[in-house]
Amino acid sequence: MCGRFVVAGSDQDLIDLFDVDFVDRFLPVPSYNVAPTDTVRLLLERLDEAPGDPIRRLTTARWGLVPSWMKDPKKGPPLINARAETILEKPSFRNAASRRRGIVMANGYYEWEKGPEGKIPTYLHGETEDMLAFAALYEYWPDPALPEDHPEKWLRSCTIITTTASDTLGHIHDRTPLILPADLYSDWLDPRLTAAADVQALMDAIPEPTLVPRVVGKAVGSVRNNGPQLIDPVHSA
Repeated sequence: MCGRFVVAGSDQDLIDLFDVDFVDRFLPVPSYNVAPTDTVRLLLERLDEAPGDPIRRLTTARWGLVPSWMKDPKKGPPLINARAETILEKPSFRNAASRRRGIVMANGYYEWEKGPEGKIPTYLHGETEDMLAFAALYEYWPDPALPEDHPEKWLRSCTIITTTASDTLGHIHDRTPLILPADLYSDWLDPRLTAAADVQALMDAIPEPTLVPRVVGKAVGSVRNNGPQLIDPVHSA
């Protein structure tokens, strides 16, 4: 699964790396301990009213998808992850899988490996300094208590898709985020790709990521802790 992650790059880094057309105001500040229900950066594409290519937008969403039909988003655990194997079937995700795919950007993420003396916090990141692109889904939930013209009428929320971890990472956790290579960003975000079979073929084409694990300190276990020290390596004596 993916329960915590790091976004340490600047907004300009993200704009350049992901070829962004439009940037919303009030993006969240960089964080070394992004947790469920936090506001996160979300990359998406929408079609303009005029014919042409989709507009790529860097915006925000609450991490923990709220289906549009849910009566109360506070009931039940937040849907922070969605299994790649079932997103085209489950009612909570299937519409978003066909029409509202996005990317959550991260420098890396944390996982807790089971050890003989308890869980070992591990930071997983790419082989280079490039950002990771987590395949995500997003939804809009209308707050029935607010009028139609209220600026907070619609809650945008998202979930990170996970898949089976490869043998090299399976000992840390059996699930890992579905990570997009750069040459599939446009296909994944394209709102014109809506057929379930095409979405499935696209997911099948995503290669296994090459990630580097690093054992870090237990301070990351508390959402109150933040800062670059959280990803510093911890060496056994």
